Amino acid sequence: MADKKLKITLVKSPIGAVPKHRATVVAMGLSKMHKTVELPDNASTRGMIQQVGYMLKVEEA
Repeated sequence: MADKKLKITLVKSPIGAVPKHRATVVAMGLSKMHKTVELPDNASTRGMIQQVGYMLKVEEA
């Protein structure tokens, strides 16, 4: 369980989004559309996903 990961892909452009949401997307390491990153499945990552989930596609890795 310690190595659970989430595959997160940016599927909607953050251009028109709230600046705080844009900053959250950058903090997750998503710089371009359709870029995918693997992040640990923890409370901090889940909170980010909850905030900007409308721009993301999330799958378990």
